[in-house]
Amino acid sequence: MGDSYILLLIGFGALVLLTAWLPMVLSEAPLSLPIACVGIGAAVFASPLSGYVPRPDVTLPAVERLTELVILISLMGAALKIDRKIGWRSWMMTWRLLAIAMPVTILALSWLGYTMLGLGAATALLLGAALAPTDPVLASDVQVGPPKSGEEDDTRFALTSEAGLNDGLAFPFVMCAIAMAEAGRTGEPWLLRWLGIEVILRLSVGVGIGVLLGYALGWLVFRMPNRAKLSRTGDGFVALGITVTVYGIAEALHGYGFVSVFVAGLALRAAERNHKYHQTLHDFSEQLERLLMMLLLVGFGGAISSGGLFNALTWSSVGYAVLAIFLVRPLAGWLCLSGTTCPPTERAVISFFGIRGLGSIYYLAYALQKGNFDKVDVVWSTAAFIILISIVLHGVTVTPMMRLIDRRQRRGIAAMESKKLAKRQRERSSD
Repeated sequence: MGDSYILLLIGFGALVLLTAWLPMVLSEAPLSLPIACVGIGAAVFASPLSGYVPRPDVTLPAVERLTELVILISLMGAALKIDRKIGWRSWMMTWRLLAIAMPVTILALSWLGYTMLGLGAATALLLGAALAPTDPVLASDVQVGPPKSGEEDDTRFALTSEAGLNDGLAFPFVMCAIAMAEAGRTGEPWLLRWLGIEVILRLSVGVGIGVLLGYALGWLVFRMPNRAKLSRTGDGFVALGITVTVYGIAEALHGYGFVSVFVAGLALRAAERNHKYHQTLHDFSEQLERLLMMLLLVGFGGAISSGGLFNALTWSSVGYAVLAIFLVRPLAGWLCLSGTTCPPTERAVISFFGIRGLGSIYYLAYALQKGNFDKVDVVWSTAAFIILISIVLHGVTVTPMMRLIDRRQRRGIAAMESKKLAKRQRERSSD
């Protein structure tokens, strides 16, 4: 017992050091931090020295809570770094991705799960709903920069805002799958109750709680009398307190806590948009998120190499994964952005980077405790394979893709400045 504890301490300390060191080392390499974490986990747990085998499918409560926490922290961090004010026109790409791309992706993935994998209707819907959202944790490399950094082009903004909201908006579809599974067992009607409670009521409560608490906490942090306001503390861990408080209240009032946390972060930012304390809150959230992400992805790598997570993987699952990553999300994203001013290259990047990750694991862990679903081993193997492909593929391509976008935008800005200069010169010569 003592030796295991010492090894655990050493491993945790090494992980904390790697959390700080690896992003710097990998910044210029064709690798990402998640790829490194999965590789480390696969190697460590495949070693004969490892006495523990991570199995997410048999430790559902622990997996649910750990993934829930890292997603919450990620949602708050994403909201705090968005500079753009909420508006119908300014957020148009986000609204399209949420209202069109995500439901289309869920329906397409559900149909493929039903036809290709032989899943029941409820299980197919659960898999589609779990895989549809862009993951806010693993998508950090394609998100906007820190508050007031100026790193908020349309591509990064669309992916950040989409990831912030669609994890919460996927919840009604997950609850629909649970309701269908229970109805198959009991025969009771479920559609109207699901629509009234899980869609209308819980989404409304989630948004309302987020707005109310976000502005209330914004007053507490920024607008109280100078000696009492929280921003004077300079403590970044206030972000964690805000996150779990908002989530807890929203869930206690039967709202969707993920939605509430992201909306509260936006409202907190709007309460005093330019305060430098936002940077402190964001930095703490980002560091804590990175540490927890590494911990979970090391476990994910171990589950792949030694936990039998791919035991039920079939060629049908491989085909499903290829279609999910290379066809369904890119096509849904591309079509939903048609008619916007988004250039084709940026449109392709937004459509391609529908990253799958810890959010999918959370939804599966949550739902599989609530309802009876068929072929659970196939669901886990297929989802894990898609997440692994997404981590590797998107991790390798993110740096060159984002650099391409940045170069095109710099050229566009330079061309606009040149046109303005030429116009001013013509006006002077005409005078």
